[in-house]
Amino acid sequence: MRMKYLFISWLVVFIGSWVMYVQYSTYTELCRGHDCRKIICDKYKTGVIDGSACSSLCAKETLYFGKCLSTKPNNQMYLGIWGNLQGVIKCQMEEAAQLDFDTDPEPRKEIVLFDKPTRGTTVEKFKEMVYGLFKAKLGEQGNLSELVNLILSFADGNKDGRVSLPEAKSAWALLQLDEFLLMVILHDKEHTPKLMGFCGDLYVTERVEYTSLYGISLPWIIELFIPSGFRRSMDQWFTPSWPRKAKIAIGLLEFVEDIFHGPYGNFLMCDTSAKNLGYNDKYDLKMMDMRKIVPEMNLKEIIKDRQCETDLDCIYGTDCRTLCDQSKMRCTTEVIQPNLAKACQLLKDYLLRGAPSDIHEELEKQLYLCIALKVTANQMEMEHSLILNNLKTLLWKKISHTNDS
Repeated sequence: MRMKYLFISWLVVFIGSWVMYVQYSTYTELCRGHDCRKIICDKYKTGVIDGSACSSLCAKETLYFGKCLSTKPNNQMYLGIWGNLQGVIKCQMEEAAQLDFDTDPEPRKEIVLFDKPTRGTTVEKFKEMVYGLFKAKLGEQGNLSELVNLILSFADGNKDGRVSLPEAKSAWALLQLDEFLLMVILHDKEHTPKLMGFCGDLYVTERVEYTSLYGISLPWIIELFIPSGFRRSMDQWFTPSWPRKAKIAIGLLEFVEDIFHGPYGNFLMCDTSAKNLGYNDKYDLKMMDMRKIVPEMNLKEIIKDRQCETDLDCIYGTDCRTLCDQSKMRCTTEVIQPNLAKACQLLKDYLLRGAPSDIHEELEKQLYLCIALKVTANQMEMEHSLILNNLKTLLWKKISHTNDS
């Protein structure tokens, strides 16, 4: 009997040690802030890159990495402190994939970062490069020249009225990232976090107090023993009051409006997850992670020649799905589900739980109509606008008289 207890005790210690080792290894792979800072600062100190955050990060050391928020090793994300300000630091450890449709991507090859523009490139030539990049990603939509000038203004990190070659190298690297491009396009929109500064392809955005739409953060050791179904139910317990949830939901609906056929085309939300959304202390929605929000034209260009056998081969991220044309064995280019339908799917349980009884039935009806939206449906744009406006009106009428609004 004693030997049995000793064996069980040894087994528990062994399994516990193994689990802790795996979790620690995962953490060290995900959270590589020291490596990120070293790569960026080495480039800055050798004069390759420059930007508004470089001096604070590498010379004055007043920009600090705080809590790790990374979910993928190649996309580092941390809470940060910059002097008296709080922000979120984002850093790319490897080449950003153009669009990766595989669930298990092949290892990306390392590249020489910050190789463009080359020495001798004039400002006019750099403007042409940026214009060409925008045209390839966005098409001939909106005033691209105005967008180019906005980028040049942002690239002038020290505000001396000119863009140096190291600043241009940083700006060019950042423009390869869809999230950064979208943040510039939506810089004056309420639900896009403000850009605070940059250095190379590292950039700092404003801090968002609540970094997930709902849920509670638990130690990983506890997470191991909670069934996923129960965890999802538990997440819904830790949410703001219903009027505040309604205000946050309205913010998401407004963001969907912002990226739906705006001045620079349509952007597609390809990972509509609660962990990609946050909100501030006034319960205004803020987008935490926009890396999987891509220009529709860019996605269509990449996917049009992709080989497929089933519709499952035609998925980008978790939410952007097209159909497989069996006659050609190629993916079609039209994404099946619009952003609004995916947003409503995310909001359904969030809004219906605790909803006032006098609007519960109508709210549920509108949400299901919204979820049923298809891009291929006749008069989709009219239905899209009608459902979106109905939902916003229904929610605003219910909370407009409360302090939470």
